[in-house]
Amino acid sequence: MSTGIERPEGTDCESDTDRDPKAREDWEQRIGNRSDHRAAAPVPTLPPPTGLTVTQGAGHVLLRWQPVQGAIGYLVFRAPAGARRDELTSVDHFGRDVLAIPDVWYVDTTGDPGVVYDYAVASVPTVAKYGEPGEVVTGGSVKAEGGVPQVELAVDATADGERLCRPWQPMIGSERLSQLLCTGTTGGKVIGTELETALRRLHDEVGVRAVRAHSILHDDLGVYREIDGEPVHDFTLVDEVYDRIMAIGLRPCVELGFMPRDLASDPDKTVFEYRGIVSPPKNWDRWADLITALVRHLMDRYGEDEVLGWEFEVWNEANLGVFWSGTRDVWMRLYDVTATAVKAVDPRLAVGGPSSAAAAWVDELLEHTARSGAPVDFVTTHTYGNAPLDLRPTLERYGSNARIVWTEWGVTPSHFHPVNDTVSSATFLLHGMRSAAGRLDALSYWVASDHFEELGRPPRLLHGGFGLITVGGIAKARFHALYLLSRLGGTQLPVAAQGDGADGLVQSWASRHDDGSLGILLWNHTLDQEKAEGDAALARRVELRIDGLGEGVTVRVTRLDAEHGDVTTLAARLGVGEWPTDEQWDQLRAADRLVAEPVSPEYTEDGAVLMLDLPQPSAVLVEVSV
Repeated sequence: MSTGIERPEGTDCESDTDRDPKAREDWEQRIGNRSDHRAAAPVPTLPPPTGLTVTQGAGHVLLRWQPVQGAIGYLVFRAPAGARRDELTSVDHFGRDVLAIPDVWYVDTTGDPGVVYDYAVASVPTVAKYGEPGEVVTGGSVKAEGGVPQVELAVDATADGERLCRPWQPMIGSERLSQLLCTGTTGGKVIGTELETALRRLHDEVGVRAVRAHSILHDDLGVYREIDGEPVHDFTLVDEVYDRIMAIGLRPCVELGFMPRDLASDPDKTVFEYRGIVSPPKNWDRWADLITALVRHLMDRYGEDEVLGWEFEVWNEANLGVFWSGTRDVWMRLYDVTATAVKAVDPRLAVGGPSSAAAAWVDELLEHTARSGAPVDFVTTHTYGNAPLDLRPTLERYGSNARIVWTEWGVTPSHFHPVNDTVSSATFLLHGMRSAAGRLDALSYWVASDHFEELGRPPRLLHGGFGLITVGGIAKARFHALYLLSRLGGTQLPVAAQGDGADGLVQSWASRHDDGSLGILLWNHTLDQEKAEGDAALARRVELRIDGLGEGVTVRVTRLDAEHGDVTTLAARLGVGEWPTDEQWDQLRAADRLVAEPVSPEYTEDGAVLMLDLPQPSAVLVEVSV
């Protein structure tokens, strides 16, 4: 069977760009065997989920099952109806990373309409292992009869509700922060100025509180050199970039890497065009001294109370050969030495890892530190193309009370991928944030700005860059999705849903603010990236009933779809080439916002009713002022 657990083709540093096919081929050869998923200790063999049901809908199939204690996720399998069990293969939604999903439901839009399939689901106790698929249930998508299917949603504005968790606010990802000092240009725009502006916009408009980036120890910030064989520390440029971050109102998540050249055991082992050195240190004591000196300097400069609220993360994706030239055991030593060096300054400081790709090495780190005694205040890992797995059972298994901080996450691990510029990537973001709310402490989208040059600077305005904001400062649909999330209130309200696509294809997040006003967010989404440009068969019409409202309230609707907030549609309409003309820049900036439009609901004895068209992909925010 195909497991779908390991990354099938890419990592977060693989390029899909067609600018240089030979460079891409060389890069893929360097990746080699990207992930080491060997388990460090026995993990439980979990039974498959029970209660699997398949609901056939227009253009999709909705699967649901019962949760399994100890599972961090589930893997969905499919085969043509009547096939042998050994012909079941994991359903690929083309996210190019971990296929296991954290939720107890899945929307499959990858099948052929009218074709019947056998489905089964397996439990996943760790990314290194999955169980046997369980009972087989048969179903398939159907064609819509009689127009666009309808979904009914009901919200009680007076319900008690519960606290609404906001995993998007604690952190955002960024290009290495030395780029804040860069006076060079891309597309005629000054890189450092625009990167700072993008980070400021995420702080001011979305409420993001921290930023995580690679390479604070890279030689372009000059933190370490050896003179006459003796180490010299210099944090002048670190101060400059952190001062700029702090002036925005952000704080750094300090990713401790990569290796300074004079401290590297093999300075020729590098990653990215800026040549971050990925080898272990040649002198472990000097590495520890550098970490302790940096952390002590930060405490002295920014104050104990401030820095005690920061996270110190050890390295980046050491389970990938491109990011770590040593073995796993050597990285575990790096973790121990680094964590000890951080805690030597103040034991209250927060340190964590493994900062791994594809949710790997979490079990291994917890198993190792249980023996070594090194602290793990928070667990970090990364996935793309899917909602984050649920690591709470893993922490429970090891008796850990560490926080869970997903320090990289996005719609694709591939550079220069067209999906990054689509509205589908925005509904993906909404889906992931909704799934993650309440089960992890932060979900950091990767990254803030298209001023991002791991594999080279952007060649044109819309190039499939990781950024939420383009070169030139125009918000992509994914930024607008974060903005819509920021408009939700502090109390989450229950939503009753029924109809073709309810609580699956069509998702919702309803909220109430302290003043009694409401924010209700709806979106139409599938993980299937072959539907990134949309599928008319998946369009839905939503009847939203809001009980407990009387006449006289003000209702506004903000839309995010191909006609609202989609820079790709607007750029195509304007005829933008590789880079906009001055006039086109002005037109793009003038349209760089979502507009809330007033609507008039119908009223019933119970409240208000709105009818909303919801293409796939799209989102709608309904705001009610009382």
